[in-house]
Amino acid sequence: MEKPRSSTQHHTGRICAVCLLFISLAGAGWAAEPVRISDADALRIGKKIWQNESNGTMAGLTAWNAGENFASLGIGHFIWYPQGVHGPFDESFPKLLAFARERGIAIPAWLNQSSACPWNSRAEFSGAQNSERMRELRQFLSRTIDLQAQFMVARLQQSLAKMLDEAAPVDRANVERQFARAASTPHGCYALVDYVNFKGEGVLHTERYRGEGWGLLQVLEQMHGSENGPSAAREFSSSAAAMLRRRVQNSPPERHEARWLPGWLNRVHSYSENS
Repeated sequence: MEKPRSSTQHHTGRICAVCLLFISLAGAGWAAEPVRISDADALRIGKKIWQNESNGTMAGLTAWNAGENFASLGIGHFIWYPQGVHGPFDESFPKLLAFARERGIAIPAWLNQSSACPWNSRAEFSGAQNSERMRELRQFLSRTIDLQAQFMVARLQQSLAKMLDEAAPVDRANVERQFARAASTPHGCYALVDYVNFKGEGVLHTERYRGEGWGLLQVLEQMHGSENGPSAAREFSSSAAAMLRRRVQNSPPERHEARWLPGWLNRVHSYSENS
């Protein structure tokens, strides 16, 4: 799929500066001090991620993929499990709702009162596509694109500390260095935010196949370059692609994950465009 380009090019300096600020504040209580980007920049990042996840469509804001036991909602396809259902992947949609509440964002009453996804299966979810609740859910998600992007930036802000805690002591300096290199690229904040939302931090042992993860930590661990700029962007993109190929190779056959790989690779290739 062709990725939008022009809307972010002249803002890349400020976006990358935000990511570099994450690095400069590391070790100084940085996780306790929220680092924010402007609503305008958040909207640009959010629209690009929305395009990545579902071609920027309204229908794509409320999805339930075949073979999965959870709904995928919003521009980042945040996971929401039905009552009593558990899985290996981090449930991020309730965290988005908490993030919205903290900022005084209006949430539909039924959604604000739901502790779990009210649809218990993909069939139920598909059958409710024209229901009042589903329409309200799409409206909420479509009017909070910038908020969802801010939520992803906040998640990224917490990611470095988590990854350094999980990494082997001998690897920590390299992980921090590679994070900084990736943040120095023209698409730095977009690439880091998108990947950590797309495939997670890589710190959960439940998000591994055959003991091998595919998150941001694993991508950074496989990087060993030292130059910033275009070479860092290309290496980040290449490492991400390698981790996704490894995930598919290690995945349980019944999940048929090879069907998703072409789209995943197109997505991470966008991280080095215009670098």
